[in-house]
Amino acid sequence: MATVEALYKELTAEWAKRPPNTARCSQLLDQLKVALVKMAFLPTDGNDAQSSKKQLLLARSVLEVAVEHSVLSKDLLAFERYMAQLKCYYYDYAKIIGESESKYKLLGLNLLYLLSGNRVSDFHTELELLSVDVIQHNQFIRPILALEQYIMEGRYNKIFQAKSTVPAEVYSYFMELLVETVRDEIAACIEKSYDKISAKDAAKRLNLRVPDEIKAFGEKRQWKLEASGDYSFTDRSIKPKEILPSEELAEQVLSYARDLEMIV
Repeated sequence: MATVEALYKELTAEWAKRPPNTARCSQLLDQLKVALVKMAFLPTDGNDAQSSKKQLLLARSVLEVAVEHSVLSKDLLAFERYMAQLKCYYYDYAKIIGESESKYKLLGLNLLYLLSGNRVSDFHTELELLSVDVIQHNQFIRPILALEQYIMEGRYNKIFQAKSTVPAEVYSYFMELLVETVRDEIAACIEKSYDKISAKDAAKRLNLRVPDEIKAFGEKRQWKLEASGDYSFTDRSIKPKEILPSEELAEQVLSYARDLEMIV
């Protein structure tokens, strides 16, 4: 236990630096994960957990640093893995070790991550684990719920505005991913709605202010830029209209009507 505490003390000292030494933090986290596995990292029953409160608190604190470190390192797979482990401490052992000060900051971070990947069903599954009071009033949860509402309503300008007012600094990376997801949604709408659109108008709709940004975005989407400065979408393949079997449908409807009349 003393070795683990010493490693954790060094980790918190490194993590407190701004900017932290991410490489050293990664090394310390690897050592701590191995050490914690040998202890009560994930207790299997209530009695075991009760006698291991100190280890549980330490493990939770390490995982909280690991979650933020994975975001700083832009390692999404590590983020999902650490977050899944951390939720065990937030929900299953809350009565034993109490509530962490970082709980809602990191749960809100996870919600933003799901939203940035357009994983709406997973987003709502996580929301169901939270109380109504937390959803409506918590400073970390409520802004993320507002973002989801903006997306549902198509108020994408609000998403762009929210980029500068994230609840915590650690949210910035996922907020950038969300903005990119929203831009892709807008771009898909532009492609279907316009035969042509000027680069200036496209940049305005995508909230891109620098000419090089719209140029790079257009290249990424494989947009055709004409000499006039307009993007053209007329050469994009259009799905042929499907012919509806009208006679078959009419016969089926009449058959249903006759059956219903016989039942009545």
